[in-house]
Order: sequence, then structure tokens, then C-alpha cells
Amino acid sequence: MPIGVPKVPFEVLERKMHILIPILKEIFFFCACTVLKGYNLTLINQLYRERLLVLGQEVDSEISNQLIGLIIYLSIEDDTKYLYLFINSPGGWVIPGVALYDTMQFVQPDVHTICMGSAASMGSLILVGGEITKRLAFPHAWRQ
Repeated sequence: MPIGVPKVPFEVLERKMHILIPILKEIFFFCACTVLKGYNLTLINQLYRERLLVLGQEVDSEISNQLIGLIIYLSIEDDTKYLYLFINSPGGWVIPGVALYDTMQFVQPDVHTICMGSAASMGSLILVGGEITKRLAFPHAWRQ
């Protein structure tokens, strides 16, 4: 998974989506691809631009710092749009997890949390850290 916050400024690719769709359909989720001539873009960074964050590993200080930075950056960029955090985590460290939880409570935009696999231990605390009416779990997701 790429590390870091999306660099600014960036070109909005909404007008060029007809070019992106066929490319994205053929490439696995975390693979890097060349989208347009002169642009090197990973799919996960495109998700970040759409305000879709993914916690797909054990919670440690690296992923926690990355997600905290993204949440703060995206809330400063536009505090009227919701953030979506997809969780598939077996748990993890307490301090980085609580830091992520506190950041979700602190920012102005609502954070939707979606469990899409398992949310155990610290992952479940982060899951309940989303806005109270905007928590979701897929039908076969495992929460503990």
C-alpha cells in the first residue's frame, strides 16, 4: 500500500473517466498503473481522492499515521463531504488505534465506517468510532 498523503495540486480526472474505466477493470486493486500519458497513478490514491479510506491490515503506527494524515487533509480540503473508512483489520496496537479513533471524532465531516471482512479488537473500536447513524457491516462481516 502506498505511503503518504496525496500530493497537491492534482488534476481532477472526472472528464477522462471513459479512458480510466476499461483500464481499472483489468488491473488488480492494489497494482500501480499508468492511467494517462504522463500520469503515474495507483488505484489506492484514486480512492483517497474520492474520500474512500481503507484500513486493510493490523493497526500499527505507520497505517495509523497515514490514515490520520489523510483524514485531516481531506477534512481541511472540504469539510462538507463525508469520509468513508472501509475496515478489514484483525486488531492491532492500542495507542495508534485510539489516536485514529480520536481523529475521527475530532474532524468536522462525518466519517462513515464500513466493516468488509473482519473488525476484531482495535478494528472494532475504530468501527464504532464512525458517526453513530453511519456505521455499516457487510452481511458476512465478522465483528468481535
